[in-house]
Amino acid sequence: MAFALSTMQLESSAFKAQGAIPVKHTGEGEDVSPALAWRDAPEGTKGFAVICHDPDAPLVQNGSYGFVHWVLYNLPASTTSLEEGTTAGTSGLNDFGKSSYGGPMPPEGHGVHQYYFWVLALDKATDLPEGLSLAELLKQVEPHLLGMNRLVGTYRRG
Repeated sequence: MAFALSTMQLESSAFKAQGAIPVKHTGEGEDVSPALAWRDAPEGTKGFAVICHDPDAPLVQNGSYGFVHWVLYNLPASTTSLEEGTTAGTSGLNDFGKSSYGGPMPPEGHGVHQYYFWVLALDKATDLPEGLSLAELLKQVEPHLLGMNRLVGTYRRG
């Protein structure tokens, strides 16, 4: 199944689509994940995963581009929101080398970056081990992907 946007909707009480992510949710602030909520998951959804990725980061590594800020999975189908600073689910490895959320922190003078918060709806509940990289997670869940969508926020350092 190809990765394609679905009618599922993702939003945050912390920022609007294409809006500025508050400093609180960045590496310059408290570095806590923003609250997220989603609705209209595809029929048959049994679990979710959440990812935050900065495609504007000037990095190419491990056959991919950008910078991974958050990998979260093993979220049951009953989950339709994550509170700020959530401890729900299982954390994967971000590009800071940590199993946690790592907020926006683009290089100084690099201008505005876009941060893609993705929610993936899966046709099977997962029980994956902690610390998977984004590539490892996607390899596991891609065959089970029912739908996905994103919320894009922006941040400029300083």
